Amino acid sequence: MAEKILVVDDDIDSLKLIGLMLQRNGYEVIAANQGAQALAKAASDRPDLIILDVMMPDMNGYEVCRRLRKSNDTKGIPIIMFTAKTLIDDKVAGFEAGADDYLTKPTHPAELASRVRAILQRNTSARPVTLTKGTTLGVMGVKGGVGTSTVALNIAASRMMAGDNPIIADFRYGQGSISLALGVARTQGMFNTLSKSVDEIRPRSIEAELVVHQSGLRGLLSSVRAKEAYFSPAPEAETALIRVLRTMSRPAVFDLGGGLTPTVTRLQKEMDQLVVVIDPLPLTLSMAREILNEIDSGRGETAKAQVVVVNRAASSSLPSWQEVEQILGREIRATISLASELVSHALQANTPVVLHQPTAIASSQLIKLAEELSVRARSLPAPEAS
Repeated sequence: MAEKILVVDDDIDSLKLIGLMLQRNGYEVIAANQGAQALAKAASDRPDLIILDVMMPDMNGYEVCRRLRKSNDTKGIPIIMFTAKTLIDDKVAGFEAGADDYLTKPTHPAELASRVRAILQRNTSARPVTLTKGTTLGVMGVKGGVGTSTVALNIAASRMMAGDNPIIADFRYGQGSISLALGVARTQGMFNTLSKSVDEIRPRSIEAELVVHQSGLRGLLSSVRAKEAYFSPAPEAETALIRVLRTMSRPAVFDLGGGLTPTVTRLQKEMDQLVVVIDPLPLTLSMAREILNEIDSGRGETAKAQVVVVNRAASSSLPSWQEVEQILGREIRATISLASELVSHALQANTPVVLHQPTAIASSQLIKLAEELSVRARSLPAPEAS
């Protein structure tokens, strides 16, 4: 069930903007434009979080906050004060009134989403723990070199920008290009985790192996050590890892590498959604048609693979979007115009493309793809209990 957030602001435009952003991140939103109305809704609807403006005509936010804290029914609800008042004394007054956090207007949607997520997680940690299943998103290439890792990494980064809490996991043992793209030093997390027994693969042990990029993106990564390419973990361990990661992130994004290997065939069945990355070359399209038919035969109608075409260079000799769909016999989810210069600059900065140049055409395409996949995930049947 989605967390419920009460937004309190006498500015109708602010109510709409904040509400829309929260709804896009999967929260249920209720609204109030006066202090008295906020107190009544907090008592009747019992929200999981309150975002409270300070400056309101009937009762200011400080007083609303104090009254919420005095009531046994509402004293435990976390509160974020959200206001244009920027003086230190104003912030101190907010915390003294009982606020858990304080944000000043205007703020970036990603920052607001991050603060909301952090407060909700902190509040939830004090409750009895019930692991709920999130969603898993696998990204595989028809073959190597089509941009699979770039697409997987940037989907995860896009969801982080939108306020989600993703983990990017790299199943490409000994070929961990995501670790190189992020410029992180400790990259044996995947190897260390899958070397454990199934009983040892738990959230706490996985947390110890996660790396955190400077952007805040979390990753369970493979290295580029040649000897790791020979690593053959127990299938039960791989399955256990996927199922635990889905409880730790929103979403769990998996780089499955290129080609339909026995390992990929097995792992893709654990994916709620599967993205297949191709380039529009005749050889790739022929391979893609066969691979997609094989994958879809075991996934069911609602879970069919989503095709993403990566164009690295404009060429009049390449088939059009419509021609590719005709060759594959299916719709294309997205086309990404991934210029090599843009990717090169992002690699030099050790930053995902969508974070390095958010306004680039490819970034906009990747962000839109990630959003569409997120919306689609909400319409899929809930994962069955394992």
